[in-house]
Amino acid sequence: MTKAMHILLAPDSFKGTLTSRQVIEALTQAAAELLPTAVLTPIPVADGGEGTVEAMAAAAGGQLHEQSVTGPLGEPRQACWALLPDGVCVVEMAQASGLPLVPIHRRDPRQTTTYGTGQQLAGLIRAGRRRLLLGLGGSATHDVGLGLMSALGARFLDEGGRELPPVGASLAQVAHIDLSGLEPGLAQCQLIAMCDVTNPLCGPQGAASIYGPQKGADEACVRQLDAGSAHFGRLLEQAVGRPLIDMPGAGAAGGLGAAVLALGGQLKRGIDAVLDACGFDKLLSTADLVISGEGRVDAQSVSYGKVIGGIARRCAEAGVPLALIAGSLALSYEELAAAGCPAAMALVREPMALEDALAQAQPLLHDAARRLMALIALRR
Repeated sequence: MTKAMHILLAPDSFKGTLTSRQVIEALTQAAAELLPTAVLTPIPVADGGEGTVEAMAAAAGGQLHEQSVTGPLGEPRQACWALLPDGVCVVEMAQASGLPLVPIHRRDPRQTTTYGTGQQLAGLIRAGRRRLLLGLGGSATHDVGLGLMSALGARFLDEGGRELPPVGASLAQVAHIDLSGLEPGLAQCQLIAMCDVTNPLCGPQGAASIYGPQKGADEACVRQLDAGSAHFGRLLEQAVGRPLIDMPGAGAAGGLGAAVLALGGQLKRGIDAVLDACGFDKLLSTADLVISGEGRVDAQSVSYGKVIGGIARRCAEAGVPLALIAGSLALSYEELAAAGCPAAMALVREPMALEDALAQAQPLLHDAARRLMALIALRR
């Protein structure tokens, strides 16, 4: 009797088009038709950005909760967080401080704040939670954690002793940092930030230069934020007594990586934190195949901290093959194979305008899922 094939389904979302759950559903339907004896294990995944809270709750059997917080422009909003069965609390800054929450005409990283993300952490700490996972992706902000630390009890004063608003425009005006009022429970917390970049805080590869423009910053704004970050970063290093500015990942999420390090937290590849939380390695030990994917597979997909790159590394170590499903493929077969992804299926089968592909995402997904499952069935 032929052993049933065990397949792990671990796709990322196709950003702005299809959720990881929708991709899993399409693959499951295709498998029921073309690989009816296969045993499928769904694992919605993310890398610390938008969708991480829901993905980790679904993968680990956690519970979703809502909290009233301050949005990136100071507006009230509801933000989700997840409580996992082992007591870990998962927060993604995209929920309270994310770029999609800011209308395009109001995008200016000098005026946005991470205060709401800090409110989420403060609420959990006051409730006695001590194991915190924070996703740093999808931010609308560049305040180097002024907002987050303010919500946790820190104070940032100008030369006249006046407390500054916790936004990026205040960075250059900070003259004194007072951390004496930080939440007392913070010192007992294990704070891990899920981060998929290695940028330092300042300079040509820093947060403002690389990520400021996508948040609405023009050249003048980038220069202002970079100078402000350098000034504030030096003060923060003095306040906590350790290097921050040049640490890999300090520039993540508009400098929030530096703030996490200043608070005694750690930076960890987002996908690794997610995979560890859902017991991926244990599931992988009995798998015959893993299927992952995302909207566009390119060189960044297999780089530091990304979903496909993280899964590919673990599959290679375990000797389990990895197949991909993607909206589009920007890598050759040789490049995919070298990255540990020897099989890949794109949703688009012929030249098509992007707007048409997005409009037809659902039927294209189901067609590609059937093509991929048919290919796998041939290899049985």
